Amino acid sequence: MSGCMYVTVFVCRISAYTCFRTLCCKGPPPPRPEYDVVCIGLTGSGKTSLLSRLCSEATDNIVPTTGFSIKAVPFPNAILNVKELGGADSIKKYWSRYYQGSQGVVFVLDSASSEEDLEVARTELHSALQHPQLCTLPFLILANHQDKPAARTVQEIKKYFELEPLARGKSWILEGSSVDNMEAVKESFSQLIHLLEEKDQETGRI
Repeated sequence: MSGCMYVTVFVCRISAYTCFRTLCCKGPPPPRPEYDVVCIGLTGSGKTSLLSRLCSEATDNIVPTTGFSIKAVPFPNAILNVKELGGADSIKKYWSRYYQGSQGVVFVLDSASSEEDLEVARTELHSALQHPQLCTLPFLILANHQDKPAARTVQEIKKYFELEPLARGKSWILEGSSVDNMEAVKESFSQLIHLLEEKDQETGRI
């Protein structure tokens, strides 16, 4: 009888020691990878609002970005250091000065804009897709303002922007977006992170 009690107490002590070791010696979780991403698009496309919402910041007094701003956008499996460039005509011509070091690109367009502005956005996206510093990087293209009545569908944007022939062989995602559906926006960014991870792995194998 006493032997059984001894074995039971001994086993309990081992279990308690194992639990203690598990809790105290596990250590901090590994750091999340960080990726540097450049975000471009015309003024009014909604870049700042989307990024602010992703960072859980207030969007009541959003003003167009002049110059550039940098936000660290956290996700469960990565942190995106997003450099947002202003989209005004006076700033667009300097975009390429800020491309160096980028690992991915977010291009935001206003899917409810005028035909004239949509054509300008198309030209800028084509230029970015072919730029020497960006052409090999993963692209996330967001057809924003999908909540507006005049918004073109994702398929209409895809056809109008001629993405299939232009971006063939490149790594890109085209998704609709709006600040009214941030879960979908987060999912789009998760897809971009997956492409960045794949790019990282390919670079590591070279």
